[in-house]
Amino acid sequence: MSSLTHLEKRTFESLLNMGGGYVLDFTDRSFATFFRDVANVNIYDDKYAVAGTSKAKRLRTFWETEPDAVVGKVLKEALAVWTFMGGDQKSSSYQASERAVARLLGQPSPTPPAKDSLDSEAEFLKKDLSKVAVNKLPLESSLVAILEARLKEITQCMVAGSPFAVVILVGSVLEGLLLGVAVNSPEKFNRSTASPKRDGKVLAFDQWTLANFIDVAHDVGVLKLDVKKFSHSVRDFRNYIHPYAQMAGNFAPDKHTAQICLQVLKAAIADINGERGS
Repeated sequence: MSSLTHLEKRTFESLLNMGGGYVLDFTDRSFATFFRDVANVNIYDDKYAVAGTSKAKRLRTFWETEPDAVVGKVLKEALAVWTFMGGDQKSSSYQASERAVARLLGQPSPTPPAKDSLDSEAEFLKKDLSKVAVNKLPLESSLVAILEARLKEITQCMVAGSPFAVVILVGSVLEGLLLGVAVNSPEKFNRSTASPKRDGKVLAFDQWTLANFIDVAHDVGVLKLDVKKFSHSVRDFRNYIHPYAQMAGNFAPDKHTAQICLQVLKAAIADINGERGS
């Protein structure tokens, strides 16, 4: 499997517009041709469909299973296609992706990394979020009751030493939470430049992915930058709900993984309630 980090994967997913199952503007035929020409790979082989059959899911399985050199070669050409389509090479996302490709290929980094102002995992876990109040969420009471019940169950799973259950439950609560916020502020979420579109039209909320909700929630000021960053890690973890995807990704969550996920959820609730300072 490649050594792509969760943050690097998320950056590529954003650049390659993978949220809706697509990859850039590739058709099924051009996607197959791209992989064949670049890496002599049959991307429609069954082994790349263990997590799903969409182009995005096949690409995710590809970078989970193939070595750095092969993944780096494909992603380098994908960035070239993105640039040809009008992508801004001066953007921080592009430069981060370019550095990731260079690392995968064992080449010198083409651009120096910017100073990371975001919290490390250790710093994020140290934040005191013990007084987060679910019952203060600006959502309909019936939804709040469900979220409270699931949060209680998450706590029980933490005590019982069931990290995978924590990961899956946190992902479900986070998505329900952000959907509830979006439903209460549809104009704000739909007007975001980060909102997912098809043929120039914003997709209905039931077609948004958790990644979409996270990006738009940050774009409109609902989630702070640290929560956006770590929420995408939760989203990555939750994608291993499929046993074959977990097997392909060699994913084995532990207590630390569960702690990060729970802290992300608490921080998201605090952000929505306006309980965290700038």
